[in-house]
Amino acid sequence: MTHSLALVLITLAAGSAPTWPGFLGAGARTTDDAETLPLKWSPTEHIAWKAAIPGYGQSSPVIAGDKVFVTSVEGPEKDTCHVVAVSLADGRQLWRHSFPTSDKVKTSVYVSKAAPTPVTDGEAVYAFFESGDVVALSLDGKLLWSRSLSKDYGKFQNEFGLAASPVLSGEAMIILADHEGPSYLVALSKSDGSTLWKTDRTSRVSWSSPAIVPVAGRPQVVCSSAGSVDGYDPATGQLLWSYGEVAGNTSSTPLPFAEGRFLVGASPGREGGARAEGAKKSNLAMSIAAAGDKLAPEVLWRTESAVPTFASPMVYRDHAYWINRSGVVYCLDAKTGESRYTERIKQSSWATPVGVGDRLYCFGKDGTTTVLRAGPKFEVLAENQLWDPASIKPDPARASQESTPERQQSAAMFSGPVQYGVALAPGSLLIRTGDTLYCLRP
Repeated sequence: MTHSLALVLITLAAGSAPTWPGFLGAGARTTDDAETLPLKWSPTEHIAWKAAIPGYGQSSPVIAGDKVFVTSVEGPEKDTCHVVAVSLADGRQLWRHSFPTSDKVKTSVYVSKAAPTPVTDGEAVYAFFESGDVVALSLDGKLLWSRSLSKDYGKFQNEFGLAASPVLSGEAMIILADHEGPSYLVALSKSDGSTLWKTDRTSRVSWSSPAIVPVAGRPQVVCSSAGSVDGYDPATGQLLWSYGEVAGNTSSTPLPFAEGRFLVGASPGREGGARAEGAKKSNLAMSIAAAGDKLAPEVLWRTESAVPTFASPMVYRDHAYWINRSGVVYCLDAKTGESRYTERIKQSSWATPVGVGDRLYCFGKDGTTTVLRAGPKFEVLAENQLWDPASIKPDPARASQESTPERQQSAAMFSGPVQYGVALAPGSLLIRTGDTLYCLRP
């Protein structure tokens, strides 16, 4: 038996505790021992297994005990939704729960496809799809309950779909539904899917996910979305505070890095204009502090140079990291915001970086993962390719799905896999593309 497989089996013996319970780890406490994960890999080295995923999906995997869960959609109108469980040990498909979508939408490279990441508490797995469908399944694949938010509260109106991943707090599954129609934050009972509370929000176009942030010893749901950063009581849905001096914050999750402290990411987008000017001032570190009997947001520092792409800014070992659409990494002191370096890596990242030991893993969109040394000095430890770029050819058939010449040209070139999301378990690094789940071991 190899050392890495033995480590995996020891981990599985611990039971079904969620190792990587939700989007971006959702507060997971991973090993600090970098040697349990591979530093280098290639299409022929250190890939323990590959698992095919039905259809296509952009969500990240989540892990509970010996099972990995992923979601996907299939069909020309995203006709079928899938929740799939595979074995962490060897990648075997353990079960699949499939059901027809409640809101068909023509598929396209520009429309989200199973973008929200599921979440697990170690007893069940909960999945939300941009169609509005929500399901709760036991870890063995038994349907516990299901409902359609689009049927209950109206269809989602967003040209590019939704991407916000749900979070768990106590007995609630909390979903952010920001779109051009009536937007809201809603809490569903984990036991039966009934609505515990629903708080209306102003309509806005956004794909960002909420985060659970500890503030004064109590959890808050923090939403950074299209023009505001807002904090809610997860027990009641009450708005506790709001900060409106932001723009372009449409995709980054407000990741906490200390009690009451988190990062806000904002991008000017391709159009620029007024949004670009506001976004330049909206990449920042924020603190929530008591002001009398109320809570008030305070900007700790701003950076006008760093901007994100789809990867959220994050803090690891007292340093904050942003990666822009050109693959430029901005490293700043997390306490002061002072720049430590600005350097380019091989590819931009759509998946948020992960820190382990003295390493920072940056998962490039097109399959190159750059491993940096964590800390104030730029040092590349490895550059790893998950697949052979020469094997990827443009697909002209994709262009027929699009309505404009500009989109047709882009779609024809958008043929290769994308590293969408990752998950960690002791001894295993999981990377998800649209239709494949990879497990890497040292």
